[in-house]
Amino acid sequence: MRHLGWVAVFLACSGASSGGTADRAPRFVAQTLDTTPVQRTLDDYRGQPILLNVWATWCDPCREEMPSMEALYQRFQDRGFRIVAVSIDSPDQAGLVREFVAEHRLTFDILHDPESAIMGQYPVRGVPQSFLISRDGRIVATRFVADWNSPAYVALVDSVIALGQ
Repeated sequence: MRHLGWVAVFLACSGASSGGTADRAPRFVAQTLDTTPVQRTLDDYRGQPILLNVWATWCDPCREEMPSMEALYQRFQDRGFRIVAVSIDSPDQAGLVREFVAEHRLTFDILHDPESAIMGQYPVRGVPQSFLISRDGRIVATRFVADWNSPAYVALVDSVIALGQ
């Protein structure tokens, strides 16, 4: 798997941020893949550490990293960790997204943002891009394409889960 390096590193635990504003994760709205889609927002995950992943079925690096995301989720779900993967596939591709989820046996939350609104709400520069969000709703790290099973990423996620416990 190709590694592109950190986009951002841990932010100061004091809550200080650039520009004098909080490094809060922006609110997003995306739909479940149910036959009758239900809207989900960041508020639905309040108080839980999450890995928010922006991806698409047509993206080969996205496909490559999904198995390691599933393994990470299996490792930490009992500690309240959530993975929320938001697909930016076009509106007519919801079926393809469902097929992808079934084929890869993904058990974490997969949402669909057919208008790609999340691309303007988060500083997404390409897919896949992930945002590690602490229990208090702060973005503590961002990453392009990761092997989430690597010791460094397991330790990173573990440390974010431990914050606020």
